Order: sequence, then C-alpha cells, then structure tokens
Amino acid sequence: MSALLFPGQGSQIVGMGNEFFNNFKIVKNIFHQADEKLSYPLSKMILEGPENELQLTKNTQPAIMTVSYSIFKVLSEEFNYNLNSFKFFAGHSLGEYSALVSSGGIELDDAFYLLHERGKAMQEAVPVGNGRMLAVLGAQIELIKELINTIDKTEICEIANDNSEGQVIISGDKQSVETFQKKLKEKKIKTIPLKVSAPFHCSLMKPAAEIMKKKIDETKFKKPKFDIVSNVTAKPENEPEVIKNLLIDQICSTVRWRESIINMSNLGVSNFIEIGPGKVLTGMIKRTLKDANCFSINSIADIKNLENGLKK
Repeated sequence: MSALLFPGQGSQIVGMGNEFFNNFKIVKNIFHQADEKLSYPLSKMILEGPENELQLTKNTQPAIMTVSYSIFKVLSEEFNYNLNSFKFFAGHSLGEYSALVSSGGIELDDAFYLLHERGKAMQEAVPVGNGRMLAVLGAQIELIKELINTIDKTEICEIANDNSEGQVIISGDKQSVETFQKKLKEKKIKTIPLKVSAPFHCSLMKPAAEIMKKKIDETKFKKPKFDIVSNVTAKPENEPEVIKNLLIDQICSTVRWRESIINMSNLGVSNFIEIGPGKVLTGMIKRTLKDANCFSINSIADIKNLENGLKK
C-alpha cells in the first residue's frame, strides 16, 4: 500500500519541472493555465527565474503546486499509472493543496488562486524583520515543548513544524525566538536560523488565517477520491467542510508531519512516493521511519523506475 506526498515551501528552484514542460503538452497546458488564472507569467518565473521573484511566498506557493500537479498528471495520464495502489494523499503545508487538486477535492484554478492569496496573506501578516523561524536539530519534541513552556507567555514562540525525528521548526516573534535559541545553546542543542520572509505556522499568522477563511469558505470543495492526511490532525480526512476548516487552521497550527507519517505507516502504508521538486520529504521520512520505502519523482526516468522501487 502506498501514500502519495507533495512538498511544501523550501523545495523551489528555478528550472523545476523543466524536463516535464519540454516533453509533455499536458504540462505546458497546466503552466499556461497558471499564467491565465494569476494574470502574470508564473511559468516563466518557474522555468527561468529570476530567483528572487520565485522566492516570494505569493509566487513560491502556486509555483510548487504547479510543478507537483504537472508531475502527477504525467504519472497518471501519460504513463497511465494505476492510482488504486494509493491509500492516502498528503502534502506538507502548501503541499496539502497539491494533494487536494490531485485527488479531485478542489479545481486547479481555485488552487492557483487560493495559494497565491495564501502566500500574500502569510507574507503580509507580520512586518518584515519582526518574526523569526529556527530549525532545532537532534532534540526530542517533548523536551522542546517543555522548554517553550518556560518562555514568557506574552511572547510568541511556538512549534511550527514537527517534521521528523530530530527536526523541529520554531516560529514566533524575533525577540522570543532569539531568547529561545540562547536557551537551547546553553543545553548544547543545535539550531539553524531559517532564511524566511515571515514566521509561518504560529499564532502571528492569525491575520492571514482570517483573510483566507473568507476565500476558502467561498470556494467549492468536493469529496476527494483519496483520503487527505491533514497537517493539523495528522489523520485521514475526506469531508469537504472539515477539510476547509482544517486548511484555515493550518495557517496558524503546527504541521504535524512526523505524526502523519507514523500514522500512515500504522494504517498499512509501506511505500511513500514524493511528487514534486526536491527530495525534502523523503529525507524527513527516513529520519522518522528507518525502514520506510521512499521514492522521489523528479524526472521522467523516476516515473519509469517507479514500479521497481516499490514494495509489493
């Protein structure tokens, strides 16, 4: 049994999806549809840059979804891959939208629009320079939670991503995250400040969640063909209204990726297939489930080799 996974922000790179764009008309059509819906040349930004434009959150989010969905369509329609082997679809943060489009839970045009607006709202929720994000490496999440509880309650310092065993992302206001970093240093816990434009997945994102609530509520969602494992609950969901509410909550909530992977494994998933730019999710899974069978699809050759890489 397999799960199909879609990456989030941080996987972007200029030229991503280039091979698929050059070889398949269906991909050219998807890229063109993105340009039409957003009324600016996102496809040129994806294929040629400039990098600083692609890195803007309002562009990054629809761009990654465009590439992920394009690869999915090549897999399912050009290679006629049997999707019945998949039990769950899941995505990391914005990747949940890629999962929803691919499973028929939302129309592609609506996903382009929502992700562009989501990126813009998240970017504008906190003035530049007022927030921080920090990767914490090698520490158990229980210890991190204990240490966060010692922080002044008037400050915002929260777990943004529980990515894998030994990798947790902290998000919040500049001062409290820097104070927390010093606390971790005293305990000889390794940290890496992240180069991000805003403190994502913490309560500072409430203004963005309020903006997106209206836009998500106005969008038609359908029951997806595959259960979507939610970042908020780490459990399979398939009711459109529940999924809508969870997408709103997700903006301020912890991305419970480690728990999602463990839960899928416990529910019988033995193959985790990552579709989209990069191999970030594959790395996270291997740190959490040492014996997990992971396969990343970034090229046409990867699709051709997929069957050979799966556990039966």
